[in-house]
Amino acid sequence: MARYLVIVESPTKVKTIKKFLGSNYVVMASNGHVRDLPKSQMGVDLEHDFEPKYITIRGKGEILAGLRKEVKKADKIYLATDPDREGEAISWHLMKALKLEGKKVYRISFNEITKSAVKASLKNARDIDMDLVDAQQARRVLDRIVGYKISPVLWAKVKRGLSAGRVQSVALRIIADREDEIAAFIPEEYWSLDANFKVKGEKKPLTAKFYGTKDEKITIHNEEELHKILADLEDAEYEVVDVKRGERSKKAPLPFTTSTLQQEASKALNFATSKTMRIAQQLYEGVDIKGSGTVGLITYLRTDSTRISEEADANARAYVGKAYGEEYVAETASEQKQKNDGKNIQDAHEAIRPSDVTRVPAEIKESLTRDQFRLYQLIWKRFVASRMQPAKYETTSVKIGADDYRFTVSASKIIFEGFRLAYVESDEEKQSGNVMVNSIDKDSELTKESFDYKQHFTQPPAHYTEASLVKTLEELGIGRPSTYAPTISTIITRRYVAKENKNLYMTELGEVVNNIMKQSFASIVDVNFTAYMEGLLDMIAEGKVEWKSVISNFYPDLKEAVEKAEKELETVKIEDEVTDVVCEKCGRNMVIKYGPHGKFLACPGFPECRNTKPYLEKIGVACPKCGKDIVLRKTKKGRRYYGCEDNPECDFMSWQKPSEEKCPKCGSYMVEKGNKLVCGNEQCGFVKNKEKDEK
Repeated sequence: MARYLVIVESPTKVKTIKKFLGSNYVVMASNGHVRDLPKSQMGVDLEHDFEPKYITIRGKGEILAGLRKEVKKADKIYLATDPDREGEAISWHLMKALKLEGKKVYRISFNEITKSAVKASLKNARDIDMDLVDAQQARRVLDRIVGYKISPVLWAKVKRGLSAGRVQSVALRIIADREDEIAAFIPEEYWSLDANFKVKGEKKPLTAKFYGTKDEKITIHNEEELHKILADLEDAEYEVVDVKRGERSKKAPLPFTTSTLQQEASKALNFATSKTMRIAQQLYEGVDIKGSGTVGLITYLRTDSTRISEEADANARAYVGKAYGEEYVAETASEQKQKNDGKNIQDAHEAIRPSDVTRVPAEIKESLTRDQFRLYQLIWKRFVASRMQPAKYETTSVKIGADDYRFTVSASKIIFEGFRLAYVESDEEKQSGNVMVNSIDKDSELTKESFDYKQHFTQPPAHYTEASLVKTLEELGIGRPSTYAPTISTIITRRYVAKENKNLYMTELGEVVNNIMKQSFASIVDVNFTAYMEGLLDMIAEGKVEWKSVISNFYPDLKEAVEKAEKELETVKIEDEVTDVVCEKCGRNMVIKYGPHGKFLACPGFPECRNTKPYLEKIGVACPKCGKDIVLRKTKKGRRYYGCEDNPECDFMSWQKPSEEKCPKCGSYMVEKGNKLVCGNEQCGFVKNKEKDEK
């Protein structure tokens, strides 16, 4: 009897796939990569055409020995690793490690782990796609050269085992640039003005927002402008000057790609990108479902395609018709073109969807963990909604005249739920439309009851969250679906970035690393250059460019930058700075050192005296509350702020650096924002230029 060996990546898949194949199939797992570049050295021969030197990964010897035994017995070998560049490369490495040349070896890949998909893949077995393998090798070698060439320079400069990375350093720069924008942002004052009306014949009052005059929109900048408008409105006549009724529709969302799933899971479920990927991997590989055994619940999780197979599309439409009614089924396959923008979409892939739409989340809830259920439900609902009709709204827009001024009211009412029966996006749930007075028209009589007015200040750009950073990386063409989560995890675990309440903030360490990268390795942290490199990697995958030529073009510039940085940075060694703080254990003056969390005080008598203390850097400004020194402090996660040295007795704190100067308008303390000084009292809003004072 013929014997066939199927090699997959993960042990979970072994259970799922074994069920689908006959007894003459043996299914085994490689547990991911079996060969990689060595950790102890560069592993790339820079002198001889950038040839990578692969070694067996530690701990994989036993797995390979087991696979070799089975290879000897097998008539045919099927390499069934994941359906992407990384998976293609793992198959190639298995081929090399198991010495399969000359044997009957086939590459099979499936987008979902279902019986029909696995059987179909066996019928469509093919050779290993060396273009995909080369694209993965190019990425790996590029990342290795960047990491192993630049990291020692950072080490020498900042005295620690820091590291740089081709994509992580750009992500760090994007966060740093946003932090600079926020720090330099000057809030501008504006006022809102609402008018409350009684409409004759209606119980509910009507609230309208101030718009401006009949000719232009007006922003109310300050209290004087507000009072002038209120004075003008004192004796005004109010009348309905225009009523527009209409309809608008909102299209159903597209099914998830890796990026949109990470963003939505972050917003709706509060999942970190790495957690989303971990749980999606479990759902893809297979979960034990009561009565069905191990089942792969979703399609492959690393994809930037929104395409759906014809079969899945037909099944979803049939399900929608049965569950919600025929009027809810979208007319034709989603016409929305993929957002291709010339980017390479690995179109063998589909979007992320349930492998079987009739497996309703509620029915399998008992078999899933809470997190698995929540993520599966999100994917299932989004997919079902993508095959449904648009939602329809009735809109009403009313203009109210008050002499030359205008107030407006707009509202919408849903008249056909459409896809919203199945799925509502997280940010839409928070929006609520006005309930409109239906019978209002140009003849309606209005009586002004009262005005509501409020002072506001413009807000700085939002701090990046994991979700918004993934969105930005995707829009800029940096990284690919498989790289977003590990990139973000790396900069957080290395403590370059602190994550607090979903927001990402630069740490002191992150700022030091980013500044060196910008100064010495500008092209590495250049957004356009990194996106261009991603484009080249895609071209390798398409067989249009030779992978080693990409690296040979890139390397000389990097080498030159490293040599220049080594020379220039040699002169900036950070010496231990002696302070006036005396070590209470041995009497020596303590010195400032750098540790994993930034600066700290240490006794220079190490190793005899091991005394250390936190270093509180004074900024030469007195605390506005108690008069003691203001020092630079850090939150537990590493975000910097300015606080009183007498904390916790004095609770003064500011995210921006306080100035010695007092506000001439209200007497409060001022803070530095870029080249301006801004009053710390938000209600005051006084701003002046810093340069003038220094002159």
